[in-house]
Amino acid sequence: MFKKDPIQIVTFRSYGTANHLYAKGRSIQDEDIDLNQTGLFNLLRNSWKRFITDKVTNAKLTLTLPDNRTISTITDSQGYFLIDETIENLLPLTDEEGWITFSISFTENKSGRKIQQNNKFKGEILIPKNTAKYGVISDIDDTILHTGLTSRLKWAVIKNTFFKSADKRIPLKGAADFYQKLHDGKSGSDCNPIFYVSHSPWNLYNYLEVFLEVNNFHKGPILLRDFVNPFAKKYKAEKPQKQTEIINILDTYPKLPFILIGDSGQHDPDIYKEITESNPGRILAIYLRDVNRRKKMERVKKLYKDYTRVPVLLVEDTEAAINHAKDQGFI
Repeated sequence: MFKKDPIQIVTFRSYGTANHLYAKGRSIQDEDIDLNQTGLFNLLRNSWKRFITDKVTNAKLTLTLPDNRTISTITDSQGYFLIDETIENLLPLTDEEGWITFSISFTENKSGRKIQQNNKFKGEILIPKNTAKYGVISDIDDTILHTGLTSRLKWAVIKNTFFKSADKRIPLKGAADFYQKLHDGKSGSDCNPIFYVSHSPWNLYNYLEVFLEVNNFHKGPILLRDFVNPFAKKYKAEKPQKQTEIINILDTYPKLPFILIGDSGQHDPDIYKEITESNPGRILAIYLRDVNRRKKMERVKKLYKDYTRVPVLLVEDTEAAINHAKDQGFI
């Protein structure tokens, strides 16, 4: 009962440039979550552990690049770390897809707890190849993964999050194939980067990472948000976290245009339109998946009525999106 859990560093797949490193992760106690466990009790227990995490605050960390250069950082009051620094000559460290694999470790261990994995945790950042013709920024919730966010009572969200393991979640039909085609591009070897942006909290990072992997979605950075304590005092943010992440991506790659993919059920239509308006020439197309809610679809149709700045497709099935992408010369 009073056993002290070992500590670990969870890294989040991120992105960078030839001269800039953007790495993020969290230092927490190892709650021994097995994503492959089934059964009602195990699923409930693992779901509880994902949200009730014991963070390791003010921990000094050292990130080591493949060429042995090191960067120091420290975790904040929630256990998160963020390295957002200019680092020269990163391109030679990438693999054929543009990924850099680094290691990160605790610089010291004042807690006296056991450190998992011999104090060496892997992390990855993506530097898009110069062959890329465009990037893809995709929502996750109800765009490639049915979550139930649009259900009135949100029961579907609870059921899907707490009662289904990641490898049992069903992706939306044909989505993985569409994303692979976009990654390959028209030449078949463009290596266009794909970024996954979600309103889901970082607590679900490993869960979503497993879902994307087992369903053969092309590998890309996964950008989520902090978990909000429902009892904490709320402050209105200037922009939604998802919108901020998308703007950061656009700013990081100023010469790369993007395709935006989302759904018609939540805030994607409004966010995507605002981003397109404020970044002229940067967005090639917008794909919005129909979530089968008539009132929401009518609102989206009205929002984009007579809109001509970029092509906008309300997608009922993935085949229609693939055909449209072919017509536009994206694939």
